[in-house]
Amino acid sequence: MKKYDYHNPVLLNESIELLAIKPSGIYVDVTFGGGGHTREILHRLGPDGRLFGFDQDPDAERNVPEDERFTFVQSNFRYLSRYLRLYGVKQIDGVLADLGVSSFQLDEPEKGFSFRFNANLDMRMNPSQEFTAADIVNTWSSDSLQTLFSTLGEVRNAKTLAAAIVSARTQRLIQSVPDFLAIVEPVARGNRNRYLAQVFQALRMQVNEEVQSLAEFLNQSLEVLSPGGRIVVISYHSIEDRMVKHFLKSGNVEGTQEKDFYGKIKRPFRLLTKKALQASEEEIQANPRARSAKLRASEKHNDFE
Repeated sequence: MKKYDYHNPVLLNESIELLAIKPSGIYVDVTFGGGGHTREILHRLGPDGRLFGFDQDPDAERNVPEDERFTFVQSNFRYLSRYLRLYGVKQIDGVLADLGVSSFQLDEPEKGFSFRFNANLDMRMNPSQEFTAADIVNTWSSDSLQTLFSTLGEVRNAKTLAAAIVSARTQRLIQSVPDFLAIVEPVARGNRNRYLAQVFQALRMQVNEEVQSLAEFLNQSLEVLSPGGRIVVISYHSIEDRMVKHFLKSGNVEGTQEKDFYGKIKRPFRLLTKKALQASEEEIQANPRARSAKLRASEKHNDFE
């Protein structure tokens, strides 16, 4: 594991400062990963504070700190409220989400997240899940593949890529990363690594239902946050950032302005970041993953239940 993966999570100082940790508060890191954000939160919690860390990847458990204030939950954050109820927690003081795939996951060849390794075309964050990236490329229609790569991957020649995949699989199943690269690389446009990253990103996001999971998590966060509680989200994809932006402004991921009985617009949050915060050039040099990161944060209004 590289040093920056473990010790320097993206926008660490900014995210923790915006959480405004109360020593005796209850907090949730819904994307535990390497535990970097978690350790900083624990550093600021007092002896009566509590912290829950969610991660559906069982490998993340290797990073769990030995601290009685911390509880690891091996689950997707889309089940946030369910597990908090299980632990007898009704409301929390803050929640942090650092979305996407972590650096240590990219460096695990067998997960198939990266185009750098000879591995199965897998991309499951939860290995107990049956559906893989190979299932998508071997069974989805050309139109569905085109929509996937253009929407989640922002691939410009998504139609050409989809046609190449459908044509290739008539000869043999696409099972490994090298199998897939042999199809993708001949049609890649522009910078090779950027193009491949976009294609792999689209598959990973679909396999793990990341957009759907984010929507469910955001809706539940509004329910479990106490008045004055804070939410901090770091996203790396335009779709996710847009969802977060809409949610923090309106209370729903669609950005629909809802009104109360008197016609007043409901605003569940007070924005703490009018514009998304981004990493400094110095941080980007130390951790390239930070380049596309956007941080948004809000505080739940005291009179919003």
